[in-house]
Amino acid sequence: MSDSGPVELEFSRKYDLQHAEHYLKKHQDGWSRRLSNWRDQQLARRALKQAGEPRLVLDLPCGAGRFWATLAEHPGREILAADYSADMLDVARRYQGSESQGRVRTLQTSAFSIDLDDASVDCVFCMRLLHHVADAENRTAMLREFYRVSRDTVILSLWMDGNYKAWRRRRLEQRREQGRNYDRNYSRNRFIIAREQVEREFHDAGFAIVGHQDFLPGYAMWRVYTLRKSDTAAGSRDE
Repeated sequence: MSDSGPVELEFSRKYDLQHAEHYLKKHQDGWSRRLSNWRDQQLARRALKQAGEPRLVLDLPCGAGRFWATLAEHPGREILAADYSADMLDVARRYQGSESQGRVRTLQTSAFSIDLDDASVDCVFCMRLLHHVADAENRTAMLREFYRVSRDTVILSLWMDGNYKAWRRRRLEQRREQGRNYDRNYSRNRFIIAREQVEREFHDAGFAIVGHQDFLPGYAMWRVYTLRKSDTAAGSRDE
């Protein structure tokens, strides 16, 4: 375990039991969210294949267990599901299907200080967290923990620039800041990251890029990266 001590992001405080149950339901609320969830699962499967179908996966943060069934599709895979929120873990254990639950062990821990030994898992699977992290220093701390805990690969998602949705969101944020009634105490908790910057952060943390996939190329902000620790990588490539 890292000796840096746990770090808590501001947004993580909202995940009480009520919010955790809402989070569980929202990805099945209406056809557009169900379609989005289907696409997320498809990208996860492809990323796991790029990572060589790892046998022991750390799902962090696991949230309400949305990816457990997909992770459990590989018959020999073990899943260690972790989250900072005890309520999220409780909701996941109560509501996820028995076919995946028998393959899952849970752990309450922080992504900044993971309560595991070095090289404990084959792959760290981190979906829908980095877009909450504004500061490069915090992203680097997290990536270094992933490097420490993983023996081989990391799969992660984030909001990427260079697409229509990112352009539209930045225009919206500019109008909000210029608005007459703009609240200076308003706290953003989702952030777009420039591709060159985040890929440099991957390299500096010791990773090579195995591949990436966009949710909807040219339109959507979501991108999923598959990374490999550089000392075990034969080389990097983009797909």
